[in-house]
Amino acid sequence: ENISDFSLNVTDCTQVVVPEEVFFTVAAAGILENLLILIAVVRNKNLHLPMYFFICSLAISDMLGSLYKTLENIFIILCKMGYLTRHGDFEKKLDDAMDSMFILSLLGSIFSLLAIAADRYITIFYALRYHNIMTLRRALVILAIIWTFCAGSSIAIALFSYEAATVIPFTILFPLMMFFILCLYVHMFLLARSHAKMIASLPTSTVHQRTNMKGAITLTIFLGVFLCCWAPFVLHILLARFCPHNPYCACYMSIFHVNGTLIMCNAIIDPMIFAFRSPELRSTFRKMFCCSR
Repeated sequence: ENISDFSLNVTDCTQVVVPEEVFFTVAAAGILENLLILIAVVRNKNLHLPMYFFICSLAISDMLGSLYKTLENIFIILCKMGYLTRHGDFEKKLDDAMDSMFILSLLGSIFSLLAIAADRYITIFYALRYHNIMTLRRALVILAIIWTFCAGSSIAIALFSYEAATVIPFTILFPLMMFFILCLYVHMFLLARSHAKMIASLPTSTVHQRTNMKGAITLTIFLGVFLCCWAPFVLHILLARFCPHNPYCACYMSIFHVNGTLIMCNAIIDPMIFAFRSPELRSTFRKMFCCSR
Protein backbone atom coordinates (compact mmCIF):
# COMPACT_ATOMS: atom_id res chain seq x y z
CA GLU A 1 0.00 0.00 0.00
CA ASN A 2 2.82 2.42 0.88
CA ILE A 3 4.69 1.59 -2.32
CA SER A 4 1.55 2.18 -4.38
CA ASP A 5 0.95 5.56 -2.74
CA PHE A 6 4.57 6.55 -3.23
CA SER A 7 4.57 5.47 -6.88
CA LEU A 8 1.76 7.91 -7.62
CA ASN A 9 3.98 10.76 -6.47
CA VAL A 10 7.21 9.82 -8.27
CA THR A 11 5.97 8.52 -11.61
CA ASP A 12 3.35 9.25 -14.22
CA CYS A 13 2.42 5.55 -14.41
CA THR A 14 -1.05 4.96 -13.03
CA GLN A 15 -1.98 1.88 -11.05
CA VAL A 16 -3.39 -0.86 -13.29
CA VAL A 17 -6.37 -2.40 -11.52
CA VAL A 18 -7.82 -5.76 -12.53
CA PRO A 19 -11.54 -6.08 -11.68
CA GLU A 20 -12.24 -8.34 -8.73
CA GLU A 21 -14.67 -10.35 -10.85
CA VAL A 22 -11.79 -11.30 -13.16
CA PHE A 23 -9.67 -12.43 -10.18
CA PHE A 24 -12.40 -14.67 -8.79
CA THR A 25 -13.32 -16.11 -12.20
CA VAL A 26 -9.73 -16.99 -13.14
CA ALA A 27 -8.99 -18.36 -9.64
CA ALA A 28 -12.14 -20.52 -9.61
CA ALA A 29 -11.32 -21.90 -13.07
CA GLY A 30 -7.76 -22.75 -11.98
CA ILE A 31 -8.92 -24.54 -8.83
CA LEU A 32 -11.59 -26.49 -10.72
CA GLU A 33 -9.29 -27.59 -13.55
CA ASN A 34 -6.53 -28.81 -11.24
CA LEU A 35 -9.08 -30.56 -9.05
CA LEU A 36 -10.23 -32.47 -12.14
CA ILE A 37 -6.62 -33.56 -12.75
CA LEU A 38 -6.38 -34.93 -9.21
CA ILE A 39 -9.71 -36.75 -9.50
CA ALA A 40 -8.73 -38.25 -12.87
CA VAL A 41 -5.45 -39.62 -11.51
CA VAL A 42 -7.15 -41.05 -8.42
CA ARG A 43 -9.91 -42.74 -10.41
CA ASN A 44 -7.76 -44.24 -13.18
CA LYS A 45 -5.44 -46.93 -11.82
CA ASN A 46 -3.42 -46.82 -15.05
CA LEU A 47 -2.31 -43.32 -13.98
CA HIS A 48 -0.92 -44.49 -10.64
CA LEU A 49 2.63 -43.91 -11.85
CA PRO A 50 5.45 -41.71 -10.50
CA MET A 51 5.17 -39.27 -13.42
CA TYR A 52 1.47 -38.61 -12.78
CA PHE A 53 2.08 -38.30 -9.04
CA PHE A 54 4.60 -35.54 -9.77
CA ILE A 55 2.02 -33.93 -12.07
CA CYS A 56 -0.50 -34.08 -9.21
CA SER A 57 2.06 -32.30 -7.02
CA LEU A 58 2.28 -29.52 -9.61
CA ALA A 59 -1.52 -29.37 -9.76
CA ILE A 60 -1.71 -28.94 -5.98
CA SER A 61 0.82 -26.11 -6.20
CA ASP A 62 -1.29 -24.40 -8.86
CA MET A 63 -4.40 -24.78 -6.70
CA LEU A 64 -2.62 -23.18 -3.76
CA GLY A 65 -1.63 -20.22 -5.95
CA SER A 66 -5.23 -19.67 -7.07
CA LEU A 67 -6.52 -20.13 -3.53
CA TYR A 68 -4.00 -17.59 -2.24
CA LYS A 69 -5.15 -14.90 -4.67
CA THR A 70 -8.79 -15.67 -3.86
CA LEU A 71 -8.27 -15.30 -0.11
CA GLU A 72 -6.18 -12.16 -0.63
CA ASN A 73 -8.95 -10.50 -2.62
CA ILE A 74 -11.55 -11.48 -0.03
CA PHE A 75 -9.27 -9.96 2.63
CA ILE A 76 -8.96 -6.71 0.62
CA ILE A 77 -12.74 -6.52 0.11
CA LEU A 78 -13.37 -7.00 3.84
CA CYS A 79 -10.84 -4.26 4.59
CA LYS A 80 -12.59 -1.87 2.20
CA MET A 81 -15.95 -2.67 3.81
CA GLY A 82 -14.54 -1.93 7.26
CA TYR A 83 -14.85 -5.44 8.70
CA LEU A 84 -11.06 -5.79 8.96
CA THR A 85 -8.22 -3.36 9.47
CA ARG A 86 -4.90 -3.46 7.66
CA HIS A 87 -2.67 -3.21 10.72
CA GLY A 88 -4.39 -5.28 13.43
CA ASP A 89 -2.80 -8.30 15.12
CA PHE A 90 -5.33 -10.75 13.67
CA GLU A 91 -4.96 -9.23 10.22
CA LYS A 92 -1.17 -9.42 10.50
CA LYS A 93 -1.32 -13.14 11.30
CA LEU A 94 -3.81 -13.69 8.48
CA ASP A 95 -1.55 -11.85 6.07
CA ASP A 96 1.43 -13.97 7.15
CA ALA A 97 -0.61 -17.13 6.59
CA MET A 98 -1.57 -16.03 3.07
CA ASP A 99 2.03 -15.06 2.29
CA SER A 100 3.12 -18.49 3.49
CA MET A 101 0.57 -20.09 1.14
CA PHE A 102 1.89 -18.03 -1.76
CA ILE A 103 5.51 -19.03 -1.08
CA LEU A 104 4.44 -22.65 -0.63
CA SER A 105 2.76 -22.51 -4.05
CA LEU A 106 5.88 -21.07 -5.70
CA LEU A 107 8.32 -23.49 -4.05
CA GLY A 108 5.98 -26.42 -4.65
CA SER A 109 5.78 -25.56 -8.35
CA ILE A 110 9.56 -25.21 -8.69
CA PHE A 111 10.37 -28.51 -6.98
CA SER A 112 7.51 -30.34 -8.72
CA LEU A 113 8.90 -29.20 -12.07
CA LEU A 114 12.34 -30.35 -10.93
CA ALA A 115 10.93 -33.77 -9.98
CA ILE A 116 9.18 -34.06 -13.36
CA ALA A 117 12.43 -33.11 -15.12
CA ALA A 118 14.40 -35.72 -13.17
CA ASP A 119 11.73 -38.33 -13.93
CA ARG A 120 11.90 -37.57 -17.66
CA TYR A 121 15.70 -37.69 -17.54
CA ILE A 122 15.68 -41.16 -15.96
CA THR A 123 13.02 -42.32 -18.42
CA ILE A 124 15.11 -41.30 -21.43
CA PHE A 125 18.62 -42.30 -20.36
CA TYR A 126 17.86 -45.24 -18.08
CA ALA A 127 14.80 -46.60 -19.89
CA LEU A 128 15.55 -50.26 -19.20
CA ARG A 129 16.05 -49.68 -15.47
CA TYR A 130 13.44 -46.95 -14.99
CA HIS A 131 10.97 -49.08 -13.03
CA ASN A 132 13.74 -50.22 -10.68
CA ILE A 133 15.07 -46.70 -10.13
CA MET A 134 11.83 -44.70 -9.90
CA THR A 135 9.47 -46.91 -7.94
CA LEU A 136 6.13 -45.68 -6.66
CA ARG A 137 7.42 -45.80 -3.10
CA ARG A 138 10.45 -43.68 -3.93
CA ALA A 139 8.24 -41.18 -5.75
CA LEU A 140 6.06 -40.81 -2.65
CA VAL A 141 9.14 -40.38 -0.44
CA ILE A 142 10.47 -37.69 -2.81
CA LEU A 143 7.14 -35.85 -2.70
CA ALA A 144 7.03 -36.08 1.09
CA ILE A 145 10.52 -34.57 1.33
CA ILE A 146 9.64 -31.84 -1.18
CA TRP A 147 6.48 -30.73 0.59
CA THR A 148 8.03 -30.92 4.05
CA PHE A 149 10.89 -28.70 2.92
CA CYS A 150 8.55 -26.31 1.09
CA ALA A 151 6.20 -26.02 4.06
CA GLY A 152 9.03 -25.28 6.48
CA SER A 153 10.65 -22.80 4.10
CA SER A 154 7.38 -20.99 3.38
CA ILE A 155 6.68 -20.48 7.09
CA ALA A 156 10.22 -19.22 7.76
CA ILE A 157 10.22 -16.88 4.76
CA ALA A 158 6.77 -15.48 5.63
CA LEU A 159 7.79 -14.76 9.24
CA PHE A 160 11.08 -13.09 8.28
CA SER A 161 10.06 -11.59 4.93
CA TYR A 162 11.21 -8.11 5.97
CA GLU A 163 14.81 -9.24 6.35
CA ALA A 164 17.09 -8.90 3.33
CA ALA A 165 18.86 -12.12 4.38
CA THR A 166 15.55 -13.92 3.77
CA VAL A 167 14.45 -12.18 0.58
CA ILE A 168 17.79 -12.60 -1.22
CA PRO A 169 18.06 -16.44 -0.92
CA PHE A 170 14.38 -16.78 -1.83
CA THR A 171 14.72 -14.73 -5.01
CA ILE A 172 18.03 -16.38 -5.92
CA LEU A 173 16.43 -19.83 -5.57
CA PHE A 174 13.98 -19.07 -8.40
CA PRO A 175 16.52 -18.43 -11.21
CA LEU A 176 18.90 -21.05 -9.79
CA MET A 177 16.36 -23.86 -9.90
CA MET A 178 15.11 -22.73 -13.31
CA PHE A 179 18.68 -22.76 -14.63
CA PHE A 180 19.22 -26.26 -13.24
CA ILE A 181 16.03 -27.55 -14.88
CA LEU A 182 17.01 -25.82 -18.11
CA CYS A 183 20.41 -27.51 -18.11
CA LEU A 184 18.78 -30.84 -17.35
CA TYR A 185 16.41 -30.89 -20.29
CA VAL A 186 18.91 -29.30 -22.69
CA HIS A 187 21.17 -32.23 -21.80
CA MET A 188 18.25 -34.56 -22.52
CA PHE A 189 17.73 -33.15 -26.00
CA LEU A 190 21.44 -33.11 -26.86
CA LEU A 191 22.05 -36.73 -25.90
CA ALA A 192 18.68 -38.23 -26.78
CA ARG A 193 19.66 -39.04 -30.37
CA SER A 194 22.83 -40.87 -29.44
CA HIS A 195 20.97 -42.76 -26.74
CA ALA A 196 18.25 -43.70 -29.23
CA LYS A 197 20.86 -45.32 -31.48
CA MET A 198 22.12 -47.43 -28.58
CA ILE A 199 18.71 -49.01 -27.99
CA ALA A 200 17.55 -48.99 -31.63
CA SER A 201 17.86 -52.77 -31.81
CA LEU A 202 15.07 -53.28 -29.25
CA PRO A 203 11.62 -54.06 -30.76
CA THR A 204 9.75 -51.31 -28.88
CA SER A 205 12.60 -48.86 -28.66
CA THR A 206 11.32 -46.47 -31.35
CA VAL A 207 7.87 -46.10 -29.86
CA HIS A 208 9.22 -45.92 -26.33
CA GLN A 209 11.83 -43.32 -27.23
CA ARG A 210 9.26 -41.22 -29.07
CA THR A 211 7.01 -41.31 -26.00
CA ASN A 212 9.87 -40.26 -23.74
CA MET A 213 10.80 -37.35 -26.00
CA LYS A 214 7.16 -36.29 -26.02
CA GLY A 215 7.37 -36.16 -22.24
CA ALA A 216 10.51 -34.01 -22.44
CA ILE A 217 8.76 -31.63 -24.84
CA THR A 218 5.82 -31.41 -22.44
CA LEU A 219 8.25 -30.51 -19.67
CA THR A 220 9.68 -27.76 -21.89
CA ILE A 221 6.19 -26.31 -22.35
CA PHE A 222 5.58 -26.47 -18.60
CA LEU A 223 8.81 -24.62 -17.91
CA GLY A 224 8.11 -21.91 -20.48
CA VAL A 225 4.62 -21.27 -19.15
CA PHE A 226 5.90 -21.24 -15.57
CA LEU A 227 8.58 -18.66 -16.36
CA CYS A 228 6.17 -16.39 -18.24
CA CYS A 229 3.60 -16.48 -15.42
CA TRP A 230 5.83 -16.31 -12.32
CA ALA A 231 8.92 -14.34 -13.37
CA PRO A 232 7.12 -10.93 -13.48
CA PHE A 233 5.87 -11.40 -9.92
CA VAL A 234 9.29 -12.49 -8.62
CA LEU A 235 10.78 -9.40 -10.28
CA HIS A 236 8.15 -7.31 -8.50
CA ILE A 237 9.29 -8.75 -5.15
CA LEU A 238 12.90 -7.83 -5.90
CA LEU A 239 12.07 -4.29 -6.98
CA ALA A 240 9.77 -3.72 -4.01
CA ARG A 241 12.55 -4.75 -1.65
CA PHE A 242 15.60 -3.07 -3.19
CA CYS A 243 14.40 -0.03 -5.18
CA PRO A 244 10.89 1.00 -4.05
CA HIS A 245 11.63 4.73 -4.46
CA ASN A 246 13.02 4.53 -7.99
CA PRO A 247 10.52 5.97 -10.53
CA TYR A 248 11.18 3.17 -13.02
CA CYS A 249 10.71 0.50 -10.35
CA ALA A 250 7.55 2.22 -9.13
CA CYS A 251 6.26 2.29 -12.70
CA TYR A 252 6.78 -1.45 -13.06
CA MET A 253 5.14 -2.11 -9.69
CA SER A 254 2.02 -0.29 -10.88
CA ILE A 255 1.08 -3.47 -12.81
CA PHE A 256 1.06 -5.57 -9.63
CA HIS A 257 -2.48 -6.83 -10.28
CA VAL A 258 -1.56 -7.93 -13.79
CA ASN A 259 1.35 -9.97 -12.43
CA GLY A 260 -0.98 -11.57 -9.90
CA THR A 261 -3.39 -12.48 -12.67
CA LEU A 262 -0.58 -14.15 -14.61
CA ILE A 263 0.08 -16.44 -11.62
CA MET A 264 -3.53 -17.60 -11.67
CA CYS A 265 -3.40 -18.04 -15.45
CA ASN A 266 -0.59 -20.55 -14.89
CA ALA A 267 -3.03 -22.66 -12.87
CA ILE A 268 -5.42 -22.65 -15.86
CA ILE A 269 -2.85 -23.36 -18.57
CA ASP A 270 -1.08 -26.30 -16.87
CA PRO A 271 -4.17 -28.60 -16.76
CA MET A 272 -4.84 -27.79 -20.43
CA ILE A 273 -1.30 -28.96 -21.23
CA PHE A 274 -1.91 -32.15 -19.22
CA ALA A 275 -5.12 -32.90 -21.10
CA PHE A 276 -3.72 -32.02 -24.53
CA ARG A 277 -0.45 -33.95 -24.20
CA SER A 278 -1.71 -37.08 -22.40
CA PRO A 279 -4.07 -39.46 -24.28
CA GLU A 280 -4.66 -41.39 -21.05
CA LEU A 281 -5.90 -38.26 -19.28
CA ARG A 282 -8.12 -37.33 -22.21
CA SER A 283 -9.65 -40.79 -22.14
CA THR A 284 -10.23 -40.52 -18.38
CA PHE A 285 -11.90 -37.11 -18.78
CA ARG A 286 -14.21 -38.48 -21.48
CA LYS A 287 -15.26 -41.29 -19.18
CA MET A 288 -15.78 -38.88 -16.29
CA PHE A 289 -17.99 -36.47 -18.26
CA CYS A 290 -19.74 -38.91 -20.57
CA CYS A 291 -20.21 -41.66 -17.94
CA SER A 292 -19.15 -44.26 -20.51
CA ARG A 293 -17.52 -47.58 -19.70
